[in-house]
Amino acid sequence: MARRRKGLTPEERELWARVVEQTQPLRRPAAPMPEITPTRSDPVVPQPAPPLQPDQPPVKPFRVGEAAPVARAHDLAPGLSAGLAAAPLRMDRKRFVQMSRGKLSPEARIDLHGLTLAEAHPRLTTFILQAHANGARLVLVITGKGRYRDEGGPIPVRPGALRHQLPHWLSLPPLRGIVLQVSEAHLKHGGSGAFYVYLRKAG
Repeated sequence: MARRRKGLTPEERELWARVVEQTQPLRRPAAPMPEITPTRSDPVVPQPAPPLQPDQPPVKPFRVGEAAPVARAHDLAPGLSAGLAAAPLRMDRKRFVQMSRGKLSPEARIDLHGLTLAEAHPRLTTFILQAHANGARLVLVITGKGRYRDEGGPIPVRPGALRHQLPHWLSLPPLRGIVLQVSEAHLKHGGSGAFYVYLRKAG
């Protein structure tokens, strides 16, 4: 068996050198990565911790048999009586006081009790216009106090839709220009289920 030689002969080395000289690399050598010199940054200032929420007020001690505090009802919208009472006074103060105390007798009246809103609105408009044309100054509009109806909706419904709608109707044309004052009637004329409507003097 022939003994295998080690290394290349001078002829083989010369031939390999020629092959290497004629060979072109397939890829260019990657560019060296630039050296990143660390920059001096500003020192990190620690942020203060958020303030703690105040604790809930402690529950007052409660004894067995003691009456529990009753929560006050919240009513964001003012009531009809409060709204009318806060309205600016546009008639003679002396006659307004007399009217509020029931000392003035209405010159005409209409009873809308039991009617639907669609039925009551045109009747009210016709009545007010006719009364003003006849020279009346104080008329009485009876609406009734209404009944509480729980329809199961998310928004509570106030009783007396007709009586709550009346001031709004009187503030719309063609009644707005002839209605001077609106007020709840005295008990002798129906109380909160009726309204005094004081009209301007017919021209």
